[in-house]
Amino acid sequence: MSGFATPEARREWWPDATLGGAVAFVGLAEQSSGFQFLDEFTRDSLILILGFGVAAGLSRRIPGAALVIVWLTCLVQVLSGTHLMIVELAVGIVAFGTARYGSPLVVWLSGLSIPVGTLAAVVVVHEVGSGFLMRLYNPVRTIYADGSVGPATMAVFGLGVLAVPWLLGLLVRSRAQTEVSRADRDVAESLREEAEAGRAQAQEIADLRAEQARLAHDVHDVVGHSLAVILAQAESAQFLSDDDIDRIRQTLENVAVSARRSLQDVRTVLAGEDAVGTATASLDSLVDSLRIAGNDLRSSVIGEPRPLPPELEVVAYRVLQEMLTNALKHGRRAEPVWVERHWEGDLRIEVRNLVDVSDEPDWPIEGAVPDTTPGIGIDGMRQRVESVGGHLDVRRRHDDEHGTTFTTTAWVPFRTATVDA
Repeated sequence: MSGFATPEARREWWPDATLGGAVAFVGLAEQSSGFQFLDEFTRDSLILILGFGVAAGLSRRIPGAALVIVWLTCLVQVLSGTHLMIVELAVGIVAFGTARYGSPLVVWLSGLSIPVGTLAAVVVVHEVGSGFLMRLYNPVRTIYADGSVGPATMAVFGLGVLAVPWLLGLLVRSRAQTEVSRADRDVAESLREEAEAGRAQAQEIADLRAEQARLAHDVHDVVGHSLAVILAQAESAQFLSDDDIDRIRQTLENVAVSARRSLQDVRTVLAGEDAVGTATASLDSLVDSLRIAGNDLRSSVIGEPRPLPPELEVVAYRVLQEMLTNALKHGRRAEPVWVERHWEGDLRIEVRNLVDVSDEPDWPIEGAVPDTTPGIGIDGMRQRVESVGGHLDVRRRHDDEHGTTFTTTAWVPFRTATVDA
């Protein structure tokens, strides 16, 4: 009984205790001189009073126990031959409680108890006597030869006392479950809407970060490439003779052209567009612009060049741009840069340049460069080609003739550009 230790628990049980006490009071009052339904106060009648009082008090909190108590009490009544009493109408309270609050097993057992209980009541009336029912039917007793309540009438009365409250309990139970289901659906719908809003927000953040990453890669490619070209041209100007005015002017013009082109490309990228597709944005013009700037580029094309869809053209252009930038920044000065484009099967772009091993001592002298290479240049190239189903290979090679070379190779899946009719 530790559940009654707290004031809250006692307050929760107070209505049930009050109901059980009221039922017991009716049973005790039935024994008084005011009712005179029974001849004397007996131990068996007290068991009935207490049994139905306790069962009524437990019908809401512990309906299964209430049903068991009712059956045990009725068994005592049959065995002791006690007359029917008014307090036994409390069985309707138990029938309602088992149907409303009981588990599915209790509901089924209480439903099966209705016909069995009705039959038991008929037997008690036939063998023991009707008690108060004879007085309730006093105005119509003349329809029976011996003035007693008949089995049929008792059966109808028993079904009414048991079945009506039980069915009412099922109805209330069904409505309560409907309300709970509706509330659960509302909660589920609310959670679903919150989840969708969270997914939408997460997707928006992911899209924003992806756009920021794309913008960072594009600006890095454009600015890094232009600065590398400008730096190479500026360094080459240091070795020009002061009297060679024409070449100095040409170098300065090339620097200015590279700077203007870089500025225009940055504006285009920041505007959400792409420079690819313009007259100066083809792969050939990219190679030619570096060669014109005074860099030793040795370009070769294998296979027949074909037009690329816009998304592949963007990838190919940006990847080659970053490859050339890395070659100018990290390659040996005054050494050639080899550029190969293979149009057989996939488009394969390869850029190779000589490097000093001491520049990156943590990298292997021979073999693939680690994927964890710092910086966004190589990582950006890898993301670009993988986004269209291609792949990137970055490695060092060593031979006795040229020394250590740094080779970057990108495979871009080839798809013919769609030409509008």
